[in-house]
Amino acid sequence: MTDPIPPKPAPVRPVQYKGEPLNAERGPGLGCFRFQLAVLAILVVLTPLSVAWDWPEWVSAGLLITVLVLLLVAGQTIIFLLRLVAADRRAGRRRPMASRSPTVGEIEDEQRDPLDEGSVRQ
Repeated sequence: MTDPIPPKPAPVRPVQYKGEPLNAERGPGLGCFRFQLAVLAILVVLTPLSVAWDWPEWVSAGLLITVLVLLLVAGQTIIFLLRLVAADRRAGRRRPMASRSPTVGEIEDEQRDPLDEGSVRQ
């Protein structure tokens, strides 16, 4: 009895970032993002308090502008980090470290019919 031919993995295209394959070493990390969120949380609380405490208007305006700029930067950072996650998942499914049971993807791969390789999933 011969073993069935194992299915070929789908070709994986690298995730593009600024026209090049995404490189995790060149962008911000999770620590940077957490720092941005901590500073943002402090400034979001401090900005309305600066108005209530009658601080000079230029200080309140500066805090508000800083909050808006930090929101933009944190948003761009989370987009980059989500692209890293997507690139990692495209590279192939990996088993969760503490899992003893098969993942849904592994179950689907086992149930896939080798004669049905050319069909398109819907």
